[in-house]
Amino acid sequence: MGMNLTDNKLYAEDLMKMADKPLPWEYLKRSHVLIVGATGLIGRTLIDLLMYMNEERGLICHITAISRNEQTAHRVFPERYFRSEYFNYIVHDICDSVMEKVVGRYDYVFHLASNTHPVAYATEPVNTIWANVYGTKKLLDYCADYSGSKFVFPSSVEIYGENRGDTELFDEEYTGYIKSNTLRSGYPESKRLCEALCQAYIKEKSVYAVIPRLPRVFGPAMGECDSKAVAQFVQKAVSGEDIVLKSEGQQFYSFLYAPDAVSGILTVVFCGKNGEAYNVADEGCDGTLREAAGICASIGGVRVRRDVPDEVERQGYSTATKARLNGEKIRALGWQPDYNLKEGLERTVTIIKQI
Repeated sequence: MGMNLTDNKLYAEDLMKMADKPLPWEYLKRSHVLIVGATGLIGRTLIDLLMYMNEERGLICHITAISRNEQTAHRVFPERYFRSEYFNYIVHDICDSVMEKVVGRYDYVFHLASNTHPVAYATEPVNTIWANVYGTKKLLDYCADYSGSKFVFPSSVEIYGENRGDTELFDEEYTGYIKSNTLRSGYPESKRLCEALCQAYIKEKSVYAVIPRLPRVFGPAMGECDSKAVAQFVQKAVSGEDIVLKSEGQQFYSFLYAPDAVSGILTVVFCGKNGEAYNVADEGCDGTLREAAGICASIGGVRVRRDVPDEVERQGYSTATKARLNGEKIRALGWQPDYNLKEGLERTVTIIKQI
């Protein structure tokens, strides 16, 4: 086994930069935080940050981490976490009907359990919808039962659907077109429903909920089975193989390096308003798929070539050709990323190579 991610110097720099953000960290002091989907890209990065704050900054934040696979948890998190009095791991599937292992009141509840890559959308469409909708309802019920819990629902650029051709950047009020009667629509439609559930629970059950909307996020904590285009580019660059584009690569998207996504989420948690959605995005992180592939190829010393997607890949791919987010609303809260697209991809490939 190679070194753990938290032992990597560049990743440690990322954690330090996040910890240095001028955020009201005192809100987390002696708090209890529930993180569902702990071993995913965002969950891992968030937990590493909070444990860094505990270990290096004396935060004293109690973390309960939930995921479906205990072996994966022990593989991706350092063993010192499991020995810490501030870290509690629970193996649980959010789609199960009972949450008897989760007891007590949590100050913050992060719902980060979701399929987020194309092959999963195509091969596990029921679970993709169910984890979003049923999991969100269960956690909202939990927050309704324990007054004072703040629910954090990271949503997705996918909820905007297709650009209608009337804007360059999606603001939080934009609604594009989603062809709903398709297999692929399960992910964006269920994310839309989850946002509506948040609003319903705010109104009817006085739950406090915030909605950070994320672009296409990448980073060194990506899973090896991640089938998103940029994840595939990174994996090929790391292994020294040619990068394969399954299209012309002209799709123009907002991307974001995972530590910047986490600092954006926390900005929304601490500084955002109840019920509001915020695009966590910056134009310096926008680019085409071809540009992203070219950056990864340059770092890895490999070429970019074209290929035709197979049927499973085709069913899972987004049809959006231009999906860029307007980040003005979150910038007004004081957030900005530390890295642009090129810098974030360079760090991702370098860190994964090193570990």
